[in-house]
Amino acid sequence: MFNKKLLLTGTIFILISLIFAGLLSCEVMAADQKLTIGAVAPLTGPSARVGEEFQGAVEMALTEIDYQIGDYEIDVIWIDSESETAAAASAYEMTIMRDGMDVGFLSWHSWVGVGLMDIGATHQIPHLFGYGSTVVINENYEEDPDFYSYWLGKGWPMPGDLTAGYVEAIEGAIEDGIWEPKNRRAAIYGDDTDWGRDFGAGIAAQLEEAGWEIVAEEFFGTEETDFYPLLDRFSRDEVSLLAGTVGSVDGFSAFISQADEIDLESMIIADGLGWTGEWYEMTGDASNYVLDQIPQWATEEAIAFREEFIDNFGFTPSPTAAALTYDYTNFLIKILNATLEEYGELNSEVIYEFAYDKLRSGEITYKDGIVMEELRYAEDVWPDPVVGQDAYMFPVIQYFEGEDFVVWPDDWAEKEIEIPERLR
Repeated sequence: MFNKKLLLTGTIFILISLIFAGLLSCEVMAADQKLTIGAVAPLTGPSARVGEEFQGAVEMALTEIDYQIGDYEIDVIWIDSESETAAAASAYEMTIMRDGMDVGFLSWHSWVGVGLMDIGATHQIPHLFGYGSTVVINENYEEDPDFYSYWLGKGWPMPGDLTAGYVEAIEGAIEDGIWEPKNRRAAIYGDDTDWGRDFGAGIAAQLEEAGWEIVAEEFFGTEETDFYPLLDRFSRDEVSLLAGTVGSVDGFSAFISQADEIDLESMIIADGLGWTGEWYEMTGDASNYVLDQIPQWATEEAIAFREEFIDNFGFTPSPTAAALTYDYTNFLIKILNATLEEYGELNSEVIYEFAYDKLRSGEITYKDGIVMEELRYAEDVWPDPVVGQDAYMFPVIQYFEGEDFVVWPDDWAEKEIEIPERLR
């Protein structure tokens, strides 16, 4: 005789088993969810050391969360820009099409950032915190704010928003009688790139407003390392102040070393000389008296990060390339967690919607960084970060025997600007 009770019991058992199996299947599916981040960095080429610092900083930040946001495993694909627009654009689009990149992150050079904007916008892939500072990115926004809205939050403001610190520091030294320049003749130098020319234009205008005559503006290829002819010309022009920036470690160290070799009688602003931690090994005491703008290892957390970085990777990082990237990686983590909490999922669409709304309005900020007081944005300066002593600020520093000392702003200063004997 057919046992209805047994059938009922068996049916219930099967149903329970199916439900339980389904739950397990859901858990497995959830655990297997993946978010793919395409991180852009110059891993080869003249700025490869910057790429190494990017990779180390990102790895340290993501290791702290076990590469996990909720049920999403974070998969980082490194995109080598090679410091070239075409190479970066090709690799970036390939990562979108082949690897299913959900969100882009970082980038170093301005010209690379400009080249990636159209690709990300075309594929509707949000890209956060590209370091390219050029005004061309801002001009693209103004021209077509909807299309270019996928380039979310520059990691570096326009050069003119930071270069004023150099001019204030120089003018303060003159007013205080620390420096009596033989004339007010200045020259601008730098890479023939969006970044180099934007930096030059910004500081040239501010120097002219302060009463300096710009007698030369010289720009050169990113691979250039022979600066003797250019420096001889500056010497013949009796230039009292040089202001500029060079993107490659080899190029900048050559520029500073060669200026010292010929005893150039000029104060030198070398913006970005300390962007990599090996600047002193490359220049030695030729860097003495040079002015730069670099975040500082000013907190216990920053110093602890530096020491851990050295232990992990075997070389000294810079506050700009490594520590700032560590902060921005943690800011990205905060944004991803908040997006997941609000939408219950992570993908290109919801990350874009959340970041464009909450980041641009200043509703979400990052105050737990190791080099900046606060990373925040606002609609009136978007896509740039807010600049100020309570926000994004690079102090002006001066180098001496491998160390750097803050000389501006005054309430951060560790010492006064010093002037080389040959310029007094």
